[in-house]
Amino acid sequence: MLLNRLYIFVLLVGISVLSQAQDTIRITLKDAIIRASQESVDAVGVRSEYISSYWQYRTYKSELLPEVTMTGTLPYYSKSYNPYQSEDGSYKYVSNDYSQIDLGLFITQNIPLTGGKISVESSIQRLEQYGDNSFTRYKSIPGAITLEQPIFGFNRVGWMRKIEPIKKKESEQKLIADIEDIAHTVVEYYFDLILGKVNLDIAVQNLANSSKVYSIAEARRTIGQISENELLQLRVSLLNAESAFTDAQLSLNARMFQLRSFLGYGEDVVLDAILPEFSTDKVPELYYPKVLTEALANNSFTLNVQRRMLQASQGVSQAKADRWNFTLFASLGVSGQEDKVLHAYESHNMRSNQIVEVGVKLPILDWGKRKGKVKIAEANRDVVQSRLDKEQMDFKQNIFLAVQNFNNQWKQLKIAEEADKIARQRYDTSVEAFILGKIDVLNLNDAQTSKDIARRNYIEQVYALWSYHYQIRGLTLYDFIEGRALTVNYNDYLN
Repeated sequence: MLLNRLYIFVLLVGISVLSQAQDTIRITLKDAIIRASQESVDAVGVRSEYISSYWQYRTYKSELLPEVTMTGTLPYYSKSYNPYQSEDGSYKYVSNDYSQIDLGLFITQNIPLTGGKISVESSIQRLEQYGDNSFTRYKSIPGAITLEQPIFGFNRVGWMRKIEPIKKKESEQKLIADIEDIAHTVVEYYFDLILGKVNLDIAVQNLANSSKVYSIAEARRTIGQISENELLQLRVSLLNAESAFTDAQLSLNARMFQLRSFLGYGEDVVLDAILPEFSTDKVPELYYPKVLTEALANNSFTLNVQRRMLQASQGVSQAKADRWNFTLFASLGVSGQEDKVLHAYESHNMRSNQIVEVGVKLPILDWGKRKGKVKIAEANRDVVQSRLDKEQMDFKQNIFLAVQNFNNQWKQLKIAEEADKIARQRYDTSVEAFILGKIDVLNLNDAQTSKDIARRNYIEQVYALWSYHYQIRGLTLYDFIEGRALTVNYNDYLN
């Protein structure tokens, strides 16, 4: 028996020394959530995903603005022999030795309404011929305007105007929802750690009580107040308590590592998690229509449905436009040429340049290939529509179940709290009764088991309430405890 007491003493001292040797940080659930939303690996992934979507939207916006480009050849030189056909039909090779320098400025603007493109050009070109007949010429295009317009074609920019703003808003709402998902994960890891601490506390208490009870039982056995079988049962209980203590230590270390790693703390840090309570004395009762309204207004799922349906319709539009191709090309401008650069810009040297072209591509016989592509696109759109209908039903069902679980959980927590209190009182009474010889070992063990189960159940019910709370926050982007919509500063995630 002395060895058992020495063993327990060494274990308890070992826990105390280990805690003092490491840095202990008392942390609340709120602190853990804030840190995880800023420091965790998941937070880095959420931030990167949002930055990607942000720049995708910026790229789309640039499609609607004029694009200014400059082209140039500085310089181009060529000396070669090229075939030349004389008037009598014979060929001979002539030397071509020249250099060329050109510079152009283009302003291009997409036309979202029609899907066309309009551009304005201004350029200058210098050509210098070497050899016996050397000369230098300049060609200027002070201004030219060009229109390229597909007729009955696919309007890529027009569809972007419909889809990209929805994607932007969807990414903003998804950012908040992803942050709430991180918070929900923290709640899980946080309460895992608390439950691990509770299990260790229970194991320490049970080990101490089992040692005490076994010592008393040994004394009572010597005077014949209990049987040998009861003493052996208490011996088994003591051994089980020692084993449970070791398991609880290992489990607590694993849970500590899980939360510590998620929050970005070093391995020398011991987290002392504090059991959280709700900020209000009475948890509000939620109503499904109100929660559903907030979810449909705030959750990115609604925009996700709109976007995917638009993208499916976009596929149909493109397949139909690809059946034929009419393109209008028109260019109007003036150009001048002379042996002096300034002379090339004089009005009397200007000549008009006009180009009008209508390109046509009509399939005569394609064996139904283009029609098949349209049918495939329409079938894909119908598949997307049916999937979205199913997803919307599931979404509403998840909202309904979350509301039911949250409303019921408060009652479950109150029951678990009362059961925990009663089970602890019963166990304390049972220990005293056993010491006085009023109950047997079986009743004592039953009281201990009930106490342990009730305490763990209480912690699990507290966890469930917080879990449902953050689940509803993530679905609705609304905090029903504080009565406010969830928002973030998006610029903080771009820096």
